[in-house]
Amino acid sequence: MAKAALMDFDEALELFEPVLGFEVHVELNTKTKMFSAAPNPAHSDNHDATPNSLVAPVDMGLPGSLPVVNAEAVRYSISLGLALGCSIAPSSRFARKNYFYPDLGKNYQISQYDEPIAFEGSIEVELEDGTLVTVPIERAHMEEDAGKLTHVGGSTGRIQGAEYSLVDYNRAGVPLVEIVTKPIYGAEHRAPEIAKAYVQTIRDIVLGLGISEARMERGNLRCDANVSLRPRAAAGEPAAPLGTRTETKNVNSMRSVERAVRYEIQRQAAILAAGGTIIQETRHWHEDTGRTSPGRPKSDADDYRYFPEPDLLPVVPAPELIEQLRAALPEAPAELRRRLKTEWGFTDLEFQDVANSGLLSEVAATVAAGATPAAARKWWTGEIARVANVEGREAGALVTPSDVAALQGLVDAGTLTDKLARQVLEGVIAGEGTPQQVIDARGLAVVSDDGALIAAIDDALAAQPDVLEKIRDGKVQAAGAVIGAVMKAMRGQADAARVRELVLERATQ
Repeated sequence: MAKAALMDFDEALELFEPVLGFEVHVELNTKTKMFSAAPNPAHSDNHDATPNSLVAPVDMGLPGSLPVVNAEAVRYSISLGLALGCSIAPSSRFARKNYFYPDLGKNYQISQYDEPIAFEGSIEVELEDGTLVTVPIERAHMEEDAGKLTHVGGSTGRIQGAEYSLVDYNRAGVPLVEIVTKPIYGAEHRAPEIAKAYVQTIRDIVLGLGISEARMERGNLRCDANVSLRPRAAAGEPAAPLGTRTETKNVNSMRSVERAVRYEIQRQAAILAAGGTIIQETRHWHEDTGRTSPGRPKSDADDYRYFPEPDLLPVVPAPELIEQLRAALPEAPAELRRRLKTEWGFTDLEFQDVANSGLLSEVAATVAAGATPAAARKWWTGEIARVANVEGREAGALVTPSDVAALQGLVDAGTLTDKLARQVLEGVIAGEGTPQQVIDARGLAVVSDDGALIAAIDDALAAQPDVLEKIRDGKVQAAGAVIGAVMKAMRGQADAARVRELVLERATQ
């Protein structure tokens, strides 16, 4: 595939105004699916289930099977709608969305169309420098997820060139909420940053509500990024009509959302400046090349032939339930950040370091699990972020906050040095178990037996007999050579501070 021409980003923004829109799909972590009693693979208990093991007749589209609405999913959806500042519909209805779905046995999706459960909201999104941007929400509607296709053969993992495809219906019927924004104007040069911050804010909201694990690398949270450009209007002239949009599908990390929006602005600007036209289509994001490629022509609502789902009654939540859920809402992300910054005692720079990393939820959960704020920040924005960057993965997918807190607890207790703790973290990330299990398996605990340390010190002093005299003459820095030799002999599993104490004690004897 030939590489598309790109215009310089700043030049593109001089000629065109970007207009953004986002469709974020949130998989709800209910125990069961949206319309069946089958276990939900988006729930933590079922992540590693065997393909096609979490299914019921309705998930397979078997004749005679009828859907039943998951009441817990409805409550989760109302909570999310309220957190987005939306009005909750006194009555909402499911519809059939007709489309060729090879991974939905009934070949249509149960969704909501003109009667969504939540509508007309907005949220505040905080950018890296503290600027607040209001993103208007058009609707949040309930639907079911499709299954998963695996294309075997070929070099791309896509259907083109594949020898055959496998379908896993485990994900078919997983409860989803799709959040659709209104067009976002005025983003200008900060469009990519706003895209990233918006998805991060949605993730913070659903994690705060406890309704989704929001793991982008697992597809718990997916973003479709819509981008269009329109020519700059001359002073005094009305704004140009909206341009043709593209929809980059299922982008699976905050960083990728940012990059995909930037790329589409540059690609579309180059086409328009050359006199070309933009095709209304879906596009695929390629993390390895940092580019998008064509998918299919983008369908409009009429193409889906929506009609009311005849097997389901309207959803009519009781006003008392809505107010109960409203009262239980957690803090808004912007308010939460301000509170945590004060509680943790971080400077503006320290807190911004955490916020900009996209790991605020992980740091907060680690603090809640018992670590100090400083230690939680150190691990997540330091070693864990470094490993995630090297491996091209989300930091939150590498290790759990409880394991990080346990790791720091072992350091605080003197069981591990910082150096040993990094080795233990490596083992946890590699799937070798909890920090304690990795310590036991690898034999990484600090040697706390003074007898073993003294024996190693005596061996080091025997090899460097003049060191004690130098220390006695006031040259305390000479102890460094012995400490280094002992640490090497103990494979880094000695407490350097304790070794130093013992060496100085020997010099006074």
